[in-house]
Amino acid sequence: MIFYYFRYICQGTLGIILFILTCTTYTYIVNARRSENDPKKKDYDPVAIFIAPITLPFLIAFAILLFILRAILFGIYLVALTIALVAIRKPFILEWLHKLAISIGEPLLEINTNILRLAFAPWNRSPGSA
Repeated sequence: MIFYYFRYICQGTLGIILFILTCTTYTYIVNARRSENDPKKKDYDPVAIFIAPITLPFLIAFAILLFILRAILFGIYLVALTIALVAIRKPFILEWLHKLAISIGEPLLEINTNILRLAFAPWNRSPGSA
């Protein structure tokens, strides 16, 4: 059955390969025209143009696999969190967030208060003090 459409599959694959080669070649040319002191200029190897049609499908497959793994891990996290909240029946997350916020906030407030006292010390002095 696939051999009935073999010609169209080959034409489509060739079209995709030519599109990828065109994009990488254009990017290489644009990068080569940039001045030497431009921070966007990269040192690309010209051979990278020709291996792009081989690497792009692998990168797309890797991205899809990574997305699926992240979705599965997020689902496991949601189920585990729900079970933990029902089984423990104690708001441990809120207590942990409270401790974390206090441990970060207290030093910041202390430092900022000292900075403000140092910065505005000339205006806080009374006229009789030296």
